[in-house]
Amino acid sequence: MSLVERYADAFDGSRQRFEIAKTLFPTGVTHDARMMEPFPVYINRAKGSKKWDVDGHELIDYFVGHGSHLLGHSPEAVVAAVQEQMSQGTHPGACHDLEIEWATWVKKLFPSAERVRFTGSGTEATMMALRLARLFTGRAKFLKFHGHFHGWHDYVTISSDPPYESASVPGVPAGVADCCVAIPPNDLNRVEEALKANRDIGAVILEPTGGHWGAVPIRGEFLHGLRALCTKYDVLLIFDEVITGFRVAPGGAQQVYGVTPDLTTLAKILAGGLPGGCLVGRADILAFIEPRAGKPKMKHPGTYNANPLSASAGIATLQQIATGEPSAKANTIARYLRNGLNELFAARNSPWIAYGDFSMIRVVPNYTGPRAMVATTENDGFVPLNGDVNALDGPKNTKHMHAVRQGMLLNGVDFWGYAGLTSATHSVEDADKTIRAFAATLELMAIDGIE
Repeated sequence: MSLVERYADAFDGSRQRFEIAKTLFPTGVTHDARMMEPFPVYINRAKGSKKWDVDGHELIDYFVGHGSHLLGHSPEAVVAAVQEQMSQGTHPGACHDLEIEWATWVKKLFPSAERVRFTGSGTEATMMALRLARLFTGRAKFLKFHGHFHGWHDYVTISSDPPYESASVPGVPAGVADCCVAIPPNDLNRVEEALKANRDIGAVILEPTGGHWGAVPIRGEFLHGLRALCTKYDVLLIFDEVITGFRVAPGGAQQVYGVTPDLTTLAKILAGGLPGGCLVGRADILAFIEPRAGKPKMKHPGTYNANPLSASAGIATLQQIATGEPSAKANTIARYLRNGLNELFAARNSPWIAYGDFSMIRVVPNYTGPRAMVATTENDGFVPLNGDVNALDGPKNTKHMHAVRQGMLLNGVDFWGYAGLTSATHSVEDADKTIRAFAATLELMAIDGIE
């Protein structure tokens, strides 16, 4: 029996549901990242580092709610907070005490947050950041980096995925695409050349640990240099910490590296796994949301901005994150897993390598370069292939990637094919089982002649 046949046989309940879903949704799924051949897995409950599918399989989870569950699934304090608020009302359509408490926690953890504005999602937060940047600077264009994902709205989707050099994205007007200047990451000379050549650039936006949550890691030296260049050329620096905010540290990457951006976008962990985002930053920039004599005002409605359910979950989450323990635990177990995978690959002489920073894990197949040294801190690990964005974050062999995920699922682990995220509830036992699952998956793939 082939690997895909084994998967189809073991996860028949998911297969049946997908047949129905294909008649309802384009591609049969509700998020592009959930697409999988021959069908995705369907989950009906989750707790801690585990989740259980409709066929009863227990799975160690490395999706963690697309990065939103740093505390693991269904933490008791968060569940209790949401249940209590549910009994009080889900949406009064009015101001409420929880929005003040939630914003106070955000401001406490992110010292750069002079002002806070809640949104419904991370995509909305980056949209707001760029619009405010245009109002504040009077300049229409912005600079971003190849492979950095800032949501799916028109302006930022340029160069998020390969081919990075193309400014053409289906459905995005050329006039909108012209507002985006995109260059490879980790090259300060290219940044300065772009800022010199185009004085209509008013902002630089990036994921501060690297695009697509660290596919090509970015570290402190580049961030400090970027801050200096933005100051030199009077350009706003925007950190997209939708993934990294509260995850790499309570105050995000800006806390770890000591770099203060002008604006920061947050979501995911911010709302404790419920929908919600926000933009934080300098008061003089966010002041463009305020009505002021002689000044343009940016309109900002939003039905679910700071809704009480998300606020209650966010408060309960940030109270725990403020201790620093959840971030530290997630970072430590991810490093343990990366090192363990590299030990496995070296022992088997397999053409794979694991890498990543903080609580992010990535693997590269068909790798022939030097082996990684053992990482001793959260962000000192080896970066393979000289950090080439096209090699590390370029087009993927989806059949191969789906085979990896199928094999891992058969062995009790839900890994994103070539990547995963940890939570504070992932244990050494989880990591060791994941390493064994990867070994078993490589054996299953080899039987099918999949290298």
